[in-house]
Amino acid sequence: MNSDFFRKLRAARQGLALGLLMILSGAAAHAEPAHGISMYGTPALPPDFVSLPYANAQAPKGGRIILGNTGGFDSLNPFVRRGTVPWQLRFLTHDSLMARSWDEPFTLYGLLAESVEVPEDRAWVEFTLREEARFSDGSPVTVEDVIWSYETLGTEGHPRYLSLWNQIDRIEATGPRSLRITFAEQNRELALIAGLRPILKKAQWEGQSFADAGLTTLPIGAGPYVIDSYEANRRVTLRRDPDYWGADVPVRRGTHNFDEIVLDFYADGAILFEAFKAGELSALREFDAQAWARDYDFPAAQRGEITKTEITNEKPSGMTGFAMNTRRPPLDDWRVRAALIHAFNFEYINDALTGGVQPRITSYFSGSDLAYAPGPAPEDEAALLAPFAADLPPGTLDGYALPQSDGSASNRRNLRKALKYLADAGFTVEEGVMTAPDGTQLRLELVLNKNNRNDQAIADIYAQGLERLGIALDIQRVDNAQFTARSNGFDFDMISFRRALSLSPGNEQRFYWGSEAATQDGSRNLPGIALPVVDAMIDAMLDATEPEDFTRAVRALDRVLTAGRYVIPFASFDRDRIAHIRQMKHPPTLPIYGDGPEYMPQAWWWED
Repeated sequence: MNSDFFRKLRAARQGLALGLLMILSGAAAHAEPAHGISMYGTPALPPDFVSLPYANAQAPKGGRIILGNTGGFDSLNPFVRRGTVPWQLRFLTHDSLMARSWDEPFTLYGLLAESVEVPEDRAWVEFTLREEARFSDGSPVTVEDVIWSYETLGTEGHPRYLSLWNQIDRIEATGPRSLRITFAEQNRELALIAGLRPILKKAQWEGQSFADAGLTTLPIGAGPYVIDSYEANRRVTLRRDPDYWGADVPVRRGTHNFDEIVLDFYADGAILFEAFKAGELSALREFDAQAWARDYDFPAAQRGEITKTEITNEKPSGMTGFAMNTRRPPLDDWRVRAALIHAFNFEYINDALTGGVQPRITSYFSGSDLAYAPGPAPEDEAALLAPFAADLPPGTLDGYALPQSDGSASNRRNLRKALKYLADAGFTVEEGVMTAPDGTQLRLELVLNKNNRNDQAIADIYAQGLERLGIALDIQRVDNAQFTARSNGFDFDMISFRRALSLSPGNEQRFYWGSEAATQDGSRNLPGIALPVVDAMIDAMLDATEPEDFTRAVRALDRVLTAGRYVIPFASFDRDRIAHIRQMKHPPTLPIYGDGPEYMPQAWWWED
């Protein structure tokens, strides 16, 4: 990056850095062991809490549930990049030092670790392991296992684990059951991220490759479930470990109650839905509000064997839509991206496919307190963005909002605006064909996962709108493996995109939107965003020591990303819709994050 970037970065962070130095100079770095750690403030639950507020400490153990996935799998190691893995495994088979409470924005409580210790500046974190912590084979979890796990995941693991390792200065044992991680940079979140790394058994991997292990080597973990059996590309059966060491640890009490969880794999979403109707699956998440109202009146539901549960949440909307690859012309021109957004007739599509009941995503953090407010940037956000004013996407400071149509199929007003944007970008219409300066038609390829019925329906309607502009949209429907490969290699013009976001965004934002990730194969920065202002807002967010500073930085980031016009947003999933067999029960108190996919196998239970 050039010197101008660093000048701007220093200017944007000057206020936060000065405040941090004042704090550090006026207070000694004092640390004491604690039962939990929060991003800001103190954990909501006291040291003697019995269970998480959304767990039933008296939940019965038992039952067998079958969940459905689409596609297949050729690996059972969820911690490396190679292969396709059942996504649920890393949440069920392996424990970490700390565990998250989904009823707080970002708070961790001890799991493998009985205590956590950090100084005021969080320059390091020290964990003390529970003496009783065990792997599923009965062997103790040691400090050596923990240190080996951090290093191995950070050097040979999936890209999601690499960033933390690069920010660690050293990791060392400080006692028979304790270790300290010292960080290479000032970053409040690193202590929490470190607490969430999965811990693996070092001895298992002696003499064999961790990164290249296939189906024949099942990683040994310390989690509540073990893999009992599997059939490649067809089924994985997980069995609750009756000797699970952590059953009475407060963050685990009343959770992981099913004796058996089976993951069945189907060719596509339509077949999976038919399997659920036929009673071959125990639960199904529905993301289409119209399908929820229309398609769940089948015989088993009429007999009362199926329950429909809706659960609200306080999460940000995240971003769902068609991402545009700015690494490729003409999508590197914001005017072309603006035209494509105007050509997307959301109001008509939403009415046709969902009955108009789902609101639109209006920004990356919409629906939460972290979302930027409509209109011009407030003074505090504008001050953060000011050093980058010359390079900001149009509308960032003045206010940007997604175009709205009148709901008719014609979308004339927005198509006229799209034509103007394209004309400004050098395109002309010749005999009904949108023509680039080199004389070729504007033709774009949209990559979809063929298992996603909703995205395909949206794409078909969108293609008709683009055709009216003379733009050809080639829709490529591919299977899970091809979709993953094309995503990882950025081999697309446009692609189906879903990025869930939390109430406590942190270091993962670099992997989602950071400049370095834009060129890193396998990163989640699919649009290829590479803006110094985005990097600076992420840094400001991570440097914040007060909630107000944190919120201001996230809102400024939200403002820049939205005005950048990188994704064509769809409807928001403002609630969780789960159809399930009547024997599956959940506590009446649900966390602020709703019922995310990680939550269902944890806090639900079986009751006849």
